[in-house]
Amino acid sequence: MNNPQQRIPEEIAPEVLELASRYYANHSQSYSTAELVAAGKEVDIPVEFIQQAIQDVQTRHQQQQAAQNQLARLRQKILIIGTGIVAALTVWTGWTYNLIQSSSTRVEAAWAQVENQLQRRADLIPNLVNVTQADAKQEQELVALLVRSREAYLQAATPEAKADAVIQINQAIDRFSNYAVANPQLQSSQLFTNLQYELTGTENRLAVERMRYNQAVQAYNQKIQSFPNSLVANMFGFEKQEFFLATNTDVPQIPPQ
Repeated sequence: MNNPQQRIPEEIAPEVLELASRYYANHSQSYSTAELVAAGKEVDIPVEFIQQAIQDVQTRHQQQQAAQNQLARLRQKILIIGTGIVAALTVWTGWTYNLIQSSSTRVEAAWAQVENQLQRRADLIPNLVNVTQADAKQEQELVALLVRSREAYLQAATPEAKADAVIQINQAIDRFSNYAVANPQLQSSQLFTNLQYELTGTENRLAVERMRYNQAVQAYNQKIQSFPNSLVANMFGFEKQEFFLATNTDVPQIPPQ
């Protein structure tokens, strides 16, 4: 020690003593070459064999230490690679989830637009009822059908229930259109003409929104069904959406003036 009077901080003194004890234990449990040679002479082992044995044992220990170091480095590399793979998978999973969620949101938004037009269409039912009642009081069955179809739509809480209700509304409107064709006097009514304009405009807007919704559904379904996106979709419970098929492709015609 260069300076035996050097003061050692109290917080590191226990660590210094522990390390010194370890060094002393290693030293006290080791033998010098001379000690090994002397021990070999006691059992008639020539010096050259003792030296060769020392060299061989040291070489073997060095090889074992090198192998352990190489294994430790390999484990460290595997850990780093594994951590990188987990991080990459985490980032990819998050990105894919956001992509699918965004597509699902577009489907919901498109369906909301479809519902707006369906609601607007259903709200025209009272006007159809008024026209029917005003021009033909005997058509109570048609009036009842119109009223029931609108009530069925208003009470529908799910897309499936709404789709069933839309079928009833289509049937009611078709029935009304047939009734109007058979009543020229009704077709000459300004109220009926205005109503036909409303129906035609609603049907056209509904056709556009239905197309946009189906396009959004197609894009969404492709995302969740394609590999490897399907892994994330299944993990987070994204389900396939059904297309909204038209149950009435006839657009009401505006009568000639």
